[in-house]
Amino acid sequence: MYKTILFPVDLEHPSSWKTALPVATEMAQTFSATLHLVAVVPDVGMSIVSSYLPEGFEKKAIAAAGEKLAAFAADNLPDGVAHECHVAHGVVRHEIVAAADKINCDLIVMAPHRPEMSDFLISPSTEFVVSNTKRSVLVVR
Repeated sequence: MYKTILFPVDLEHPSSWKTALPVATEMAQTFSATLHLVAVVPDVGMSIVSSYLPEGFEKKAIAAAGEKLAAFAADNLPDGVAHECHVAHGVVRHEIVAAADKINCDLIVMAPHRPEMSDFLISPSTEFVVSNTKRSVLVVR
């Protein structure tokens, strides 16, 4: 049923993926699907902000995120799960939707929020993804 599954990963907050990752991997195994892990490096934004950062900061951050994501996959995915790692750069919610379109995924699996965000039933990023993609989205509580 599903051949391409997108799983956004916040590498800095394990609590944002711990519950959803087992569901994503089980679905990938069940359907012999490829699991696409995507991590998003936030855009620094205005030039006034970037002027305080060392030259090449964003490129180094993207490269470091790629290394962390590969290590994450090696440490957390069961053997035999076909997967690919992607690093995006920009506004998290927009980049998740763009990644889904780019890889033409059948399904996006994600958590509703980080547990630390106890005031929210669903995060603004998750709400945006659910509302702005034509893909099926499984929000794992």
